[in-house]
Amino acid sequence: MAMFASARMVSLIPVRNMQRAIKFYTKKLGAKVVFRARGPMKNYWASLRLGKVDVWFVAPDKIEKRSLAYHTFVVKSVRTAVKGLQKKGVKFEKGQKTPSSTSIEGPITWEPFGGAAFFRDTEGNLLMVWQNIPPM
Repeated sequence: MAMFASARMVSLIPVRNMQRAIKFYTKKLGAKVVFRARGPMKNYWASLRLGKVDVWFVAPDKIEKRSLAYHTFVVKSVRTAVKGLQKKGVKFEKGQKTPSSTSIEGPITWEPFGGAAFFRDTEGNLLMVWQNIPPM
């Protein structure tokens, strides 16, 4: 049996302001607070449930300037997700044309295999909404 066969993965997201991050994720993205640390740790750690995923917020003493990983929400319709989030005040980055096979539709970049739109949370973390395109 593989070492991680029964493990579950949790996304760890660095935050600068715990209350602001919790408000954004609950009000704009629909997350639910599972646990919020108390006492001296109140502003340093929280656990939220976002869809089927647990998200842990940590407020490290020093936030790294860049991250090679970002969090992706895989949805049935990227257009619907973008419209819904925009109605809640989420601002998306401009779609980026990369190879000639891409097309841009507002903040959505369409590739032959899917569509992506990027936005940032209140803490500056880059998030992506992604829609797979079924193979033909």
